Amino acid sequence: MRILPTKVRPKSDAFRAAHDGMKAAVEKLEAALAAARAGGGEKYVARHVEKGKLLPRERIELLLDPQSYFLELLPLVGHGIRGVGTGGGVIGGIGVVEGVEVLVTANESTEKGGAVNEYGLQKSLRLAEIADQNHLPTISLTESAGADLPNQSKIFVPGGATFKNLTRRSKEGLPTICCVFGNATAGGAYVPGMSDYVIMVDQGAKVFLAGPPLVKMATGEETDDESLGGAAMHARVSGVCDYLAADEREAIRLARQVVAHLNWRKPGGPQSAAVEAPLYDPDELLGVASMDLKAAFDQREVIARVVDGSRFAEFKKDFGATLVCGWAHVHGYLVGFLANNGILFSESAEKGAQFIQLCNQRGIPLVFLQNITGFMVGRKYEEGGIIKHGAKLINAVSNSAVPLFTVMTGASYGAGNYGMAGRAFDPRFLFTWPNHRIAVMGGKELAGVLDIIKREAAGRRGEAVDEAGLATMKAMITAQIERESDAWFSTSRGWDDGIIDPRQTRDVLGVALSAAHNRPVERSVAWGVFRH
Repeated sequence: MRILPTKVRPKSDAFRAAHDGMKAAVEKLEAALAAARAGGGEKYVARHVEKGKLLPRERIELLLDPQSYFLELLPLVGHGIRGVGTGGGVIGGIGVVEGVEVLVTANESTEKGGAVNEYGLQKSLRLAEIADQNHLPTISLTESAGADLPNQSKIFVPGGATFKNLTRRSKEGLPTICCVFGNATAGGAYVPGMSDYVIMVDQGAKVFLAGPPLVKMATGEETDDESLGGAAMHARVSGVCDYLAADEREAIRLARQVVAHLNWRKPGGPQSAAVEAPLYDPDELLGVASMDLKAAFDQREVIARVVDGSRFAEFKKDFGATLVCGWAHVHGYLVGFLANNGILFSESAEKGAQFIQLCNQRGIPLVFLQNITGFMVGRKYEEGGIIKHGAKLINAVSNSAVPLFTVMTGASYGAGNYGMAGRAFDPRFLFTWPNHRIAVMGGKELAGVLDIIKREAAGRRGEAVDEAGLATMKAMITAQIERESDAWFSTSRGWDDGIIDPRQTRDVLGVALSAAHNRPVERSVAWGVFRH
């Protein structure tokens, strides 16, 4: 593999402008993440601590191995959405416990008592999907008031998948360890009930299908929390509790003990290379891409600051040049890169499809770096078969058996999103940079299309165009698309697994690759029909 050269000039005006813009966006990201870490706010955090309880993130910190990593996932779900706290009331991510990579989830119990809203549910289902796809044990740190009842219509029906997923993962040999620190009521009681290992904190955990008020209303029976669903009762009478912990710290110690006894082993993975840092400063990634998506950049500059030793073996460099393909190592893992260097033409789509086939033949995971406005349009390109060539790329992505990883480094418009492994194509992980935008097309382009349609329709009717009304409509459409296509809108709705600082791209991919190798990498030479 050759060392990639660089044309980045850190002292140039264009670089400094891009760097400053991206740095400001990263500062905005850090502020939003701080809001997520703040939980329900100072008042409710203080109230939680006054009860002698550890904060949810303190529980996670004590659970993880010292000096290990924690890759938080979907941290900004619900951000900016009225009535939904940043993070959706759930904390989740991949960390290391007793040397084992695990998925950790925790209710943000300082936010409405850990009640589950529709965005938190959506996030939880995605976290469960990640555990399943990457063959990870799960540790659930539970303290929840149950469903957010005023929004039950948005939660009840899809929420059943929570319990289905728990039992299916158990069947597949993916254990769930549930630590109950506080309430786990109503449907939430089935989380410990369906987990493989259950730890409850004495005088803290309360697990029951119906609390004392509902029991009295339904049956006339009078009882109290402890006798109805306390940890001691479940440990000594019902058997729902496997380990009775004297306090929260002991519960966390017991969770670590259970992981140590799982006898968990990663399957034999690929031969990894010696890990080398990139030759170029990752800080330069802030100036490589711009917040202005009209400013083109070479994805090789991104690759050079992400891969080991900045070494890259490029495939078909002079054919289909708008799609960069090639092999490199990331934290020792061999991967194939597909990265947009412009719009997708027939040649680049064909090259990408062939490259995906080659990587599947050898069991090499794929990393997609998206910055794409779509496939080329126009009479010449339609006659040249852009549809069938684009379909080959989408076919290859759809039927790829190796793990896919996607990073949105810029635009993601139209069918380009599909051809480059967007969310609908089940990448193991999908992350975005702060400059990311996603939509069918840009706001101005969509408004322009509508302008043409309205004018042609008026002409067919022999009517004059309402210029003022048309201008107002175009302005409204443009503003709507601009608002709904930015990274903050998409991440708040769970369309990605998180916005990341571009400088962290290498390490984020490293954790994701490591997690994915908890199950063998499949190979495939089977594809749908390729139209010729």
